[in-house]
Amino acid sequence: MNKLISLILLILTAAPAGAGPALERLTAEPKDFTTAVTPVPGAAPAKEWTLMIFMNGKSNIEPFALGDFNRFETVGSSEKINIVVELGRSKGLDNDTAADGDWAGVRRYFVTRDNDKEHISSPLLADLGNADMGDWKEAAAFLKWARAAYPAKKYMFMIWDHGWGWIDPKKPGDNLVDGQKSISHDFVTGNYIGTTQMGKIFKEAGKVDLYGAMACFMQMAETAYELKDAADVLVASEEVIQLPSLNFEDFFALLEKNPSAGAGQAGIYLVDTFKEMYSRPEYQQMLEETKYGTQLSAIRAAKLPLLAKKTARWAGLTMAAGDKEALTRAKTGVLRFEVGDETTDPDKQLSFYGDLYNFVELAGRYSDKSRPGAKEAAAAGEDLNRFIAGELTIKNVWLGRDRTGKEYAAAHGMGINIPGKPGSLIEYYPTYSRLAFEKASGWSKFMTYLESVAN
Repeated sequence: MNKLISLILLILTAAPAGAGPALERLTAEPKDFTTAVTPVPGAAPAKEWTLMIFMNGKSNIEPFALGDFNRFETVGSSEKINIVVELGRSKGLDNDTAADGDWAGVRRYFVTRDNDKEHISSPLLADLGNADMGDWKEAAAFLKWARAAYPAKKYMFMIWDHGWGWIDPKKPGDNLVDGQKSISHDFVTGNYIGTTQMGKIFKEAGKVDLYGAMACFMQMAETAYELKDAADVLVASEEVIQLPSLNFEDFFALLEKNPSAGAGQAGIYLVDTFKEMYSRPEYQQMLEETKYGTQLSAIRAAKLPLLAKKTARWAGLTMAAGDKEALTRAKTGVLRFEVGDETTDPDKQLSFYGDLYNFVELAGRYSDKSRPGAKEAAAAGEDLNRFIAGELTIKNVWLGRDRTGKEYAAAHGMGINIPGKPGSLIEYYPTYSRLAFEKASGWSKFMTYLESVAN
């Protein structure tokens, strides 16, 4: 765990982004299946959108939480859009900052507009003391409260913090009662919101139209599947999200310009503004210096059961074909995401997160077409990849190369656990069997098969 945190600290040198030009030309709005909302009796009339950001800065990225909040205020709420934030911060941790009064704890705010990028001026609505932002119940409480206090026709919920993908980092004394520890790491309490807990937030507080993760590694089959009933559209990254995070200024501005946008169009706004920000010269230079690429995608949550089904079919046919040479080459060539660093994983072959489309594509490209079952496996792979590109993914963007020279064009919007070379970058509990995606796809059987394939 410390190794990945050290890696993340290497990329915390970039200053928060400034507001960029709004994107005028966007992909046509896809069909949306938005959540019906009944306004709370006696409450203010429902606006078009309520954007709810669960902003856990109780960690080593506290300064960036405060910086992003000030970026929110460059646009602020409006007659059509509510922006509400639950913000946590702490004292005494790495990168601690004394900015904005040096308070510690958890507070709720209604975001209003101002031009001061150094201080939060939005009205404080509630001081929650030492609330645990690593507890899924706290996230659910914020979501329920925000919906009741700020009713809207459409809702976005975002978790802002560190992310680990599906994996459960090992902690001393952790008995792992409730599953994988995936997102929203509260360094004060030592708690996390687990992968298998993520869906509980929305079962408790209600489905939203758009869910976003400003956290690393969260757009992967294992994490997304836990949220298949939580939102219509899921926006996240397969890779590390470098700070300055997302392009909040332009995203809020575009939604303000078109508040009638549905979940699909809002997801496109979030993805397109992200690419626009990282396309600016200063961020292109940052990507080159850190030897990272970047990626973000919006997907249709309702398509995830079919993803599991098609993935299972391809994996079964591929194992039956038994082309281990092709799989060896695919394992070596697939775009893997930055779980380690140049010291712990110099050739980037220990990393266990990779792009699903790219892996399937490479396995088909390198396969021996004369082998029994090869034709059927190849057809299943082509079908799976057409589905990922054409039905599952609303919009996928990427920029740059990784430190091994691989283009992020190979990232197609959905990651998955792909075992690499034998070895471990971090200690973790082997709890994959608890995941809903595993229960739907049986992917662990294929992972075991891949582990027997030499690199």
